[in-house]
Amino acid sequence: MPLVVDQSPSAATGIRLSAVEKWYGSAQQPVHALSATDLDIAAGELVVLLGPSGCGKTTLLRMLGGLIRPTHGDIAIGSRTLWSADQRDGTSMAELGLVFQEPNLFPWLTVAQNIALPLELRGVPAAERIRRAAELAALVGIQGFEQRWPRELSGGMRQRAAIARSLAHDPRILLMDEPFGALDAMTRDAMNLELQRIWMATGKTIVLVTHSITEAVFLADRIVLLSPRPGRIDWICPVEFARPRAIELQSEGAFQALASALRKRLQAMA
Repeated sequence: MPLVVDQSPSAATGIRLSAVEKWYGSAQQPVHALSATDLDIAAGELVVLLGPSGCGKTTLLRMLGGLIRPTHGDIAIGSRTLWSADQRDGTSMAELGLVFQEPNLFPWLTVAQNIALPLELRGVPAAERIRRAAELAALVGIQGFEQRWPRELSGGMRQRAAIARSLAHDPRILLMDEPFGALDAMTRDAMNLELQRIWMATGKTIVLVTHSITEAVFLADRIVLLSPRPGRIDWICPVEFARPRAIELQSEGAFQALASALRKRLQAMA
Protein backbone atom coordinates (compact mmCIF):
# COMPACT_ATOMS: atom_id res chain seq x y z
CA MET A 1 0.00 0.00 0.00
CA PRO A 2 1.76 3.22 -1.10
CA LEU A 3 2.03 6.32 1.04
CA VAL A 4 0.21 9.22 -0.54
CA VAL A 5 -0.58 12.79 0.35
CA ASP A 6 -4.32 13.15 0.78
CA GLN A 7 -5.82 15.92 2.86
CA SER A 8 -9.39 15.58 1.65
CA PRO A 9 -11.67 15.60 4.70
CA SER A 10 -15.25 14.46 4.73
CA ALA A 11 -17.97 17.08 4.44
CA ALA A 12 -18.20 17.53 8.21
CA THR A 13 -14.84 18.83 9.48
CA GLY A 14 -14.19 18.26 13.18
CA ILE A 15 -10.94 20.22 13.39
CA ARG A 16 -9.25 22.63 11.00
CA LEU A 17 -5.73 24.02 11.33
CA SER A 18 -4.88 26.99 9.15
CA ALA A 19 -1.20 28.02 8.97
CA VAL A 20 -0.70 27.02 12.61
CA GLU A 21 2.87 27.70 13.74
CA LYS A 22 4.69 27.63 17.08
CA TRP A 23 7.85 29.33 18.29
CA TYR A 24 9.33 29.00 21.79
CA GLY A 25 12.05 30.86 23.62
CA SER A 26 13.18 34.46 23.54
CA ALA A 27 13.82 36.81 20.66
CA GLN A 28 17.54 36.20 21.22
CA GLN A 29 17.20 32.38 21.27
CA PRO A 30 14.04 31.43 19.40
CA VAL A 31 13.11 27.76 18.88
CA HIS A 32 10.96 27.01 15.86
CA ALA A 33 8.91 24.00 17.04
CA LEU A 34 6.28 23.75 14.30
CA SER A 35 6.21 25.22 10.79
CA ALA A 36 3.01 26.70 9.36
CA THR A 37 0.64 23.72 9.22
CA ASP A 38 -2.67 23.22 7.44
CA LEU A 39 -4.73 20.15 8.29
CA ASP A 40 -8.39 19.14 8.22
CA ILE A 41 -9.62 16.32 10.48
CA ALA A 42 -13.09 15.03 9.75
CA ALA A 43 -15.69 14.50 12.45
CA GLY A 44 -15.49 10.91 13.65
CA GLU A 45 -12.02 10.33 12.17
CA LEU A 46 -9.15 8.67 14.05
CA VAL A 47 -5.95 10.47 13.09
CA VAL A 48 -2.49 9.53 14.39
CA LEU A 49 0.40 12.01 14.61
CA LEU A 50 3.68 10.19 14.02
CA GLY A 51 7.24 11.45 13.73
CA PRO A 52 10.70 11.56 15.30
CA SER A 53 11.27 12.88 18.82
CA GLY A 54 11.12 16.66 18.95
CA CYS A 55 9.17 17.04 15.71
CA GLY A 56 6.29 18.94 17.31
CA LYS A 57 3.68 16.17 17.73
CA THR A 58 2.93 16.96 21.35
CA THR A 59 3.18 20.71 20.71
CA LEU A 60 0.54 20.37 17.99
CA LEU A 61 -1.71 18.25 20.23
CA ARG A 62 -1.39 20.72 23.12
CA MET A 63 -2.37 23.56 20.81
CA LEU A 64 -5.41 21.56 19.68
CA GLY A 65 -6.29 21.03 23.34
CA GLY A 66 -6.11 24.72 24.19
CA LEU A 67 -3.18 24.18 26.55
CA ILE A 68 -0.80 26.42 24.60
CA ARG A 69 -1.55 29.18 22.10
CA PRO A 70 -0.26 29.08 18.53
CA THR A 71 2.27 31.77 17.69
CA HIS A 72 0.56 32.20 14.32
CA GLY A 73 -2.46 30.72 12.57
CA ASP A 74 -5.93 29.58 13.54
CA ILE A 75 -7.50 26.43 14.98
CA ALA A 76 -11.21 25.80 14.45
CA ILE A 77 -13.27 23.26 16.38
CA GLY A 78 -16.24 22.75 14.13
CA SER A 79 -17.24 26.24 13.06
CA ARG A 80 -15.76 28.02 16.10
CA THR A 81 -12.28 29.51 16.50
CA LEU A 82 -10.48 27.98 19.48
CA TRP A 83 -8.24 30.98 20.19
CA SER A 84 -9.13 34.64 19.98
CA ALA A 85 -6.05 36.66 20.96
CA ASP A 86 -5.14 35.15 24.35
CA GLN A 87 -8.64 33.89 25.14
CA ARG A 88 -9.87 30.35 24.55
CA ASP A 89 -13.41 29.77 23.34
CA GLY A 90 -15.31 28.04 26.14
CA THR A 91 -17.71 26.24 23.81
CA SER A 92 -14.81 24.80 21.85
CA MET A 93 -13.01 23.73 25.02
CA ALA A 94 -16.12 21.86 26.15
CA GLU A 95 -15.82 19.72 23.00
CA LEU A 96 -12.35 18.46 23.99
CA GLY A 97 -11.24 15.56 26.19
CA LEU A 98 -7.55 14.93 26.91
CA VAL A 99 -5.66 11.77 27.85
CA PHE A 100 -1.94 11.78 28.67
CA GLN A 101 0.74 9.11 29.01
CA GLU A 102 0.31 9.08 32.79
CA PRO A 103 -3.26 8.49 34.02
CA ASN A 104 -2.90 11.22 36.69
CA LEU A 105 -5.72 9.81 38.82
CA PHE A 106 -6.17 11.39 42.24
CA PRO A 107 -5.11 8.73 44.79
CA TRP A 108 -7.56 9.99 47.45
CA LEU A 109 -10.56 9.51 45.14
CA THR A 110 -12.12 6.21 44.16
CA VAL A 111 -12.16 5.15 40.51
CA ALA A 112 -15.78 6.30 40.21
CA GLN A 113 -14.98 9.65 41.82
CA ASN A 114 -12.03 10.14 39.48
CA ILE A 115 -14.19 9.37 36.45
CA ALA A 116 -16.94 11.72 37.62
CA LEU A 117 -14.64 14.58 38.64
CA PRO A 118 -15.22 16.67 35.47
CA LEU A 119 -18.95 16.44 36.12
CA GLU A 120 -18.55 17.47 39.76
CA LEU A 121 -16.56 20.51 38.65
CA ARG A 122 -19.45 21.38 36.34
CA GLY A 123 -21.98 21.14 39.16
CA VAL A 124 -23.71 17.99 37.91
CA PRO A 125 -25.89 16.42 40.67
CA ALA A 126 -24.46 13.43 42.54
CA ALA A 127 -27.00 10.92 41.26
CA GLU A 128 -26.20 11.78 37.64
CA ARG A 129 -22.46 11.62 38.36
CA ILE A 130 -22.82 8.13 39.85
CA ARG A 131 -24.88 6.94 36.88
CA ARG A 132 -22.44 8.37 34.34
CA ALA A 133 -19.38 6.94 36.14
CA ALA A 134 -20.93 3.46 36.12
CA GLU A 135 -21.85 3.80 32.45
CA LEU A 136 -18.31 4.83 31.50
CA ALA A 137 -16.68 2.17 33.69
CA ALA A 138 -18.65 -0.39 31.70
CA LEU A 139 -17.72 1.26 28.41
CA VAL A 140 -13.96 1.04 29.10
CA GLY A 141 -14.14 -2.41 30.69
CA ILE A 142 -13.55 -1.71 34.39
CA GLN A 143 -17.04 -2.29 35.72
CA GLY A 144 -16.93 -3.70 39.23
CA PHE A 145 -13.88 -1.60 40.11
CA GLU A 146 -15.68 1.70 40.61
CA GLN A 147 -15.11 1.74 44.39
CA ARG A 148 -11.45 0.72 44.24
CA TRP A 149 -8.57 3.14 44.80
CA PRO A 150 -6.23 3.89 41.87
CA ARG A 151 -3.35 2.10 43.65
CA GLU A 152 -5.36 -1.13 43.50
CA LEU A 153 -5.51 -1.11 39.68
CA SER A 154 -2.98 -2.28 37.10
CA GLY A 155 -1.41 0.27 34.76
CA GLY A 156 -3.78 -0.67 31.95
CA MET A 157 -6.81 -0.36 34.20
CA ARG A 158 -5.68 3.04 35.46
CA GLN A 159 -5.38 4.20 31.85
CA ARG A 160 -8.89 2.87 31.15
CA ALA A 161 -10.12 4.97 34.07
CA ALA A 162 -8.31 8.02 32.66
CA ILE A 163 -10.02 7.48 29.29
CA ALA A 164 -13.38 7.16 31.05
CA ARG A 165 -12.72 10.43 32.90
CA SER A 166 -11.92 12.19 29.63
CA LEU A 167 -15.29 11.05 28.26
CA ALA A 168 -17.30 12.05 31.33
CA HIS A 169 -18.57 15.35 29.91
CA ASP A 170 -19.22 13.70 26.52
CA PRO A 171 -16.69 15.67 24.44
CA ARG A 172 -16.88 15.43 20.67
CA ILE A 173 -13.08 15.21 20.30
CA LEU A 174 -10.58 13.08 22.24
CA LEU A 175 -6.90 14.15 22.19
CA MET A 176 -4.44 11.49 23.34
CA ASP A 177 -0.71 12.01 23.95
CA GLU A 178 1.17 8.67 24.05
CA PRO A 179 -1.58 7.16 26.24
CA PHE A 180 -0.13 3.62 26.13
CA GLY A 181 3.57 4.42 25.98
CA ALA A 182 4.28 3.28 29.55
CA LEU A 183 2.53 -0.09 29.19
CA ASP A 184 4.08 -3.46 28.41
CA ALA A 185 3.63 -4.84 24.88
CA MET A 186 0.74 -7.20 25.61
CA THR A 187 -1.18 -4.63 27.65
CA ARG A 188 -0.56 -2.08 24.92
CA ASP A 189 -2.06 -4.43 22.32
CA ALA A 190 -5.08 -4.92 24.57
CA MET A 191 -5.49 -1.16 25.00
CA ASN A 192 -5.21 -0.62 21.24
CA LEU A 193 -8.12 -3.04 20.79
CA GLU A 194 -10.01 -1.32 23.58
CA LEU A 195 -9.51 2.15 22.11
CA GLN A 196 -10.70 0.92 18.71
CA ARG A 197 -13.82 -0.55 20.35
CA ILE A 198 -14.54 2.65 22.30
CA TRP A 199 -14.04 4.78 19.19
CA MET A 200 -16.36 2.58 17.13
CA ALA A 201 -18.97 2.63 19.92
CA THR A 202 -18.92 6.40 20.47
CA GLY A 203 -18.09 7.92 17.08
CA LYS A 204 -15.71 10.43 18.69
CA THR A 205 -13.07 12.27 16.70
CA ILE A 206 -9.70 11.06 18.03
CA VAL A 207 -6.25 12.57 17.52
CA LEU A 208 -3.52 10.31 18.91
CA VAL A 209 0.21 11.00 19.29
CA THR A 210 2.48 7.95 19.28
CA HIS A 211 6.08 6.93 18.59
CA SER A 212 4.96 3.41 17.67
CA ILE A 213 4.65 2.72 13.94
CA THR A 214 2.73 -0.50 14.62
CA GLU A 215 0.25 1.31 16.88
CA ALA A 216 -0.21 4.06 14.29
CA VAL A 217 -0.94 1.65 11.44
CA PHE A 218 -3.23 -0.48 13.60
CA LEU A 219 -5.39 2.38 14.88
CA ALA A 220 -5.42 5.15 12.28
CA ASP A 221 -7.77 6.16 9.53
CA ARG A 222 -4.95 8.50 8.48
CA ILE A 223 -1.38 8.88 9.70
CA VAL A 224 0.08 12.40 9.69
CA LEU A 225 3.86 12.03 9.48
CA LEU A 226 5.79 15.05 10.76
CA SER A 227 9.35 15.97 9.84
CA PRO A 228 12.13 16.83 12.34
CA ARG A 229 12.01 20.28 13.96
CA PRO A 230 10.74 22.60 12.83
CA GLY A 231 7.92 20.12 12.36
CA ARG A 232 5.93 20.16 9.17
CA ILE A 233 3.62 17.67 7.51
CA ASP A 234 5.83 15.39 5.47
CA TRP A 235 3.27 12.77 4.38
CA ILE A 236 -0.36 12.00 5.09
CA CYS A 237 -1.10 8.32 4.72
CA PRO A 238 -4.61 6.84 4.59
CA VAL A 239 -4.89 3.43 6.28
CA GLU A 240 -7.58 1.44 4.56
CA PHE A 241 -7.73 -1.86 6.45
CA ALA A 242 -11.29 -2.94 7.29
CA ARG A 243 -12.62 -2.55 10.83
CA PRO A 244 -12.78 -3.91 13.40
CA ARG A 245 -9.10 -4.75 13.16
CA ALA A 246 -7.70 -7.75 15.03
CA ILE A 247 -4.16 -7.92 16.41
CA GLU A 248 -3.47 -10.69 13.89
CA LEU A 249 -3.64 -8.02 11.18
CA GLN A 250 -0.13 -6.97 12.24
CA SER A 251 1.33 -10.17 10.81
CA GLU A 252 -0.21 -9.71 7.37
CA GLY A 253 1.90 -8.63 4.41
CA ALA A 254 0.00 -5.44 3.61
CA PHE A 255 0.26 -4.25 7.22
CA GLN A 256 3.97 -5.00 7.37
CA ALA A 257 4.59 -3.32 4.02
CA LEU A 258 2.91 -0.11 5.19
CA ALA A 259 4.77 -0.17 8.51
CA SER A 260 8.05 -0.75 6.63
CA ALA A 261 7.41 2.16 4.28
CA LEU A 262 6.77 4.47 7.24
CA ARG A 263 9.86 3.20 9.03
CA LYS A 264 12.07 3.83 5.99
CA ARG A 265 10.68 7.34 5.67
CA LEU A 266 11.43 8.03 9.34
CA GLN A 267 14.94 6.60 8.99
CA ALA A 268 15.54 8.88 6.02
CA MET A 269 14.76 11.86 8.26
CA ALA A 270 17.45 10.93 10.79
